[in-house]
Amino acid sequence: MDGLPPDAFLKLVSDALEALPQEVHDALDNVEVMTQEWPSSEQMDYTEGADRYGILGLYEGVPLTDRENYSMVLPDRVTLFQRPLESICANMQELAQEVQVTVIHELAHHLGWGDEEIHRMGFG
Repeated sequence: MDGLPPDAFLKLVSDALEALPQEVHDALDNVEVMTQEWPSSEQMDYTEGADRYGILGLYEGVPLTDRENYSMVLPDRVTLFQRPLESICANMQELAQEVQVTVIHELAHHLGWGDEEIHRMGFG
């Protein structure tokens, strides 16, 4: 699909966050969600050989389950990558769905869920 203006993509992400159950919002701690057009070269280092189209979102931080003596730190970061997400979607409906799944997937990492748990629950 053709690229959206950044503010329209940000609205999809905002809508996906608003649709999350209150229990998820209550569980989140010191995490920010942001968007970028493409992953940076530093972010690509996390992907173990994937190309820049292969990374839809990224969690950077310390999962809640691994936090000990955790204070005075910058927020964890969830980044959704606009152009890779758009590249796998044929229309706005598919993009909105894929943004929702990616938001859930990356926030699940923040909550301490591993990839196997995320996949088993149907979020990735």
